[in-house]
Amino acid sequence: MVLPLMPKATAVWLVENTALSFKQIADFCGLHPLEVQAIADEEVAVGIVGLDPTANGQLTADEIKRCEADETAALNMAEESAATRPSPKTKGPRYTPIAKRQERPDAIAWLLRHYPELTDAQISRLIGTTKSTINSVRDRTHWKAANIKPADPVDIGMCSYEDLLAAVQIARRRKARAEQRVAREAARRERETAANAAPAAPEQPSVEQPATPTAESVFGTPSGEQGGNGQNT
Repeated sequence: MVLPLMPKATAVWLVENTALSFKQIADFCGLHPLEVQAIADEEVAVGIVGLDPTANGQLTADEIKRCEADETAALNMAEESAATRPSPKTKGPRYTPIAKRQERPDAIAWLLRHYPELTDAQISRLIGTTKSTINSVRDRTHWKAANIKPADPVDIGMCSYEDLLAAVQIARRRKARAEQRVAREAARRERETAANAAPAAPEQPSVEQPATPTAESVFGTPSGEQGGNGQNT
């Protein structure tokens, strides 16, 4: 299902300007009904300006009226919305409007907290920033460090939900492959260590066989036989 470009901002507008149920809004925006209820109670999304989905062609007024009359009906994205939506850039940094550039550190902090698996290059492409800025936010050496308030870049309009989801999926697949390589390498080293530590079989000491006893060794040599040339007396 295709979600609106700014789900929370769209949900804020629908809560404030329509009679749609929380479930209808949640299903359309990809949120949980309790989260939509919290938006209505002003417990979350405080300060987010509502985005009119009829103004950008994502919903029609007739579709809203249809679902207001039937709480079991689901909102359908306008067909022309996907066709008229500009295709995202695939290469190069994303252009960020001047009015939103002050919010870059907030978006960077949010991404570093919630998706640490994203690489600096991915974050740079998502919100149009530089690696040095990302490092300064991570190390808290940024000039705005004391006033940074992590904010979802989708909610503040710095990237689309589709782009963020695609980047996270790529990062998680890369992380899983790296963990598998580390596990295989650790198993290989463990096998080598075990093979090198195995004690060699001890050599059996040679045991001299005792000489077969003879009469001479037991009773001694007879006196008459001592000396080869002796005479009997």
